[in-house]
Amino acid sequence: MWCLCVSVAAFFSVSFVPLVSLSRVPIVSLSRVPIVSLSQSQPSFSSKVEAVRVDVLVTERDGGSAILGLGPSDFEVLDNGVPQQVDLVSFEQIPLNVILVLDMSDSVAGERLDHLRGAGAALLGALKKGDQAALVTFSHLVVLGAGLTGDVEPVATAIDTVSGSGDTALVDGTYAGMMIGESDAGRALLIVFSDGVDTSSWLSPDAVLDAAKRSDVVVYGVTARSRLKPEFLHDLTSFTGGRLFEIEKTANLRATFLGILDEFRHRYLVSYTPRGVAKDGWHRLDVRVRNRRVTVKARPGYLAQTP
Repeated sequence: MWCLCVSVAAFFSVSFVPLVSLSRVPIVSLSRVPIVSLSQSQPSFSSKVEAVRVDVLVTERDGGSAILGLGPSDFEVLDNGVPQQVDLVSFEQIPLNVILVLDMSDSVAGERLDHLRGAGAALLGALKKGDQAALVTFSHLVVLGAGLTGDVEPVATAIDTVSGSGDTALVDGTYAGMMIGESDAGRALLIVFSDGVDTSSWLSPDAVLDAAKRSDVVVYGVTARSRLKPEFLHDLTSFTGGRLFEIEKTANLRATFLGILDEFRHRYLVSYTPRGVAKDGWHRLDVRVRNRRVTVKARPGYLAQTP
């Protein structure tokens, strides 16, 4: 097994290094990693403006079933208010990269941990040929349980052996999962589960939200409902065009994970080449379906920068 070392150094590099320890537990504390002030460097992904990809969910207006069979001529995309020509619309043709980012802090134990393991196993069992999966866990440590692979067996094994201890580095763990999602050309779905709020991350929520604006990764968050509002996950899922589920009981995790996967499979991947807009800065997106009364869900924009 390999450890994910998140280095908050000059460009927030990610490295995968084998560890040898008497306990055979591959963990690295972020507190032992050299830190650079966020004012000196921000975590980011480069957005190539040659083509923009937008994951789009189209459903009946009353929030009902997904609408299928749409093509490029059915979509209207406005980039900073400027109409764009849709070059390509894909549906189920591109395999998925599903990254699970799971809270393994002190509070995830006993029945709650069993529910989480069962939900992860059920999701892996629902993947199709060509899909890939990965596992990141976080407490006060961020650990790569299994890298992105088409073989679900090592991911399933990693899920089956995880256990909870320590504080909650939700922001750091989520950022690590986003980097894994950006490491492959497939469609990246990030499912983040946490039963609490962040207590020990080095990265700031704003820095990771800024990185999400440059990323194609779609984030779905799942959290146990409590008096504490999951503001970070709410903002992150909104910026990436995903959704946040606040569940009453972790016994519902299996159905929630499978529902997320099914919904993501029913999303269109809309691609276009920006024309008539600036290459840099924030681009507000407005995605519509022509001549139909439907509900369209997509990310609200993207942050572009020239290489």
